[in-house]
Formats: sequence, structure tokens, C-alpha cells
Amino acid sequence: MFSGRILTLDEAAAFRATLRQEGRKVVATNGCFDLLHVGHLRYLTEARELGDFLWIGLNGDASVRELKGPDRPVVPEMDRAEVLAGWRMVDAVTIFPEVQATAFLRAVQPNVYVKGGDYRPETLDPSEGEVLRACGARIEIVKLVPGRSTTSLVQKISKT
Repeated sequence: MFSGRILTLDEAAAFRATLRQEGRKVVATNGCFDLLHVGHLRYLTEARELGDFLWIGLNGDASVRELKGPDRPVVPEMDRAEVLAGWRMVDAVTIFPEVQATAFLRAVQPNVYVKGGDYRPETLDPSEGEVLRACGARIEIVKLVPGRSTTSLVQKISKT
């Protein structure tokens, strides 16, 4: 059906243990990933190059509404998860209900944590940072693709 796995938060820790036994280098990132575009594609491709297993934490619908407003997400969480899992660079997707990715990161315990260029390590949520320090994750910031964002797509569509 598709290449990546969709794992629940409850399944994530056990699956991570298997990856650890196999010596896999897990790269994790997270976000809303609503209306996927070339910026997402390039970001995830660059993230995947930092390890040998890319695991995406996907904000659930309620947390996307809290972050982006009442008209978002445009695409429901399970559809977003399935599309992401179908991209060849993505190995696993886990939906998490909270705004912060703390529970996802605690379950996944990545070797490398990737965020886009609109973040800096010192501006990450303190609870996320604590989990990342505890598991020894390296934080990598990758450049954003200028002019490519879901918000700008939504604004452009709403003007038509």
C-alpha cells in the first residue's frame, strides 16, 4: 500500500527498541504537514540524509487547530499520515495529540532531531529539549525553502 509505517504512540516505544537492537540511526522531526508541498519534500529529504530511519511526529487535528486556527487543518490527520508514509524517504509516522512533541520524542528517542530554519536550538520548547538531552539527541536545523509554506498556499487558495 505505502512504504512507511503508521505507528501509534503506544506502539512507538517498542518499535524504537527494535530499531535500537538493529543499530539504526533514527532521525525524527515533527509538524503539521498540512497541504504537502515541495518545501516539505526538500526538508524531509535533507532530514533523511542525517540517518538511516526517518520518523515523523504528526500533530493531530486538534493540535493543528490550536496552532494554526479554526479552519485548519485542511487535510485530516489520517490522510496526512498516509500521504507522508507514502513518501520514499519516510520510514514511520506517528500522530500525537498535543501541541508539543514531547510524548512523541520520549517514545522515539531519536539520535538526531531536525527542525526547520525558523527554529533555533535555544528556542525549542523546554520539555522537548529536556527529552532530547536525556536521550542524547543531536539537534540539526535545516534551511527552509523560501516562499514555500502551507500558510501561504492556504492564503493563495482563499483569494481565488
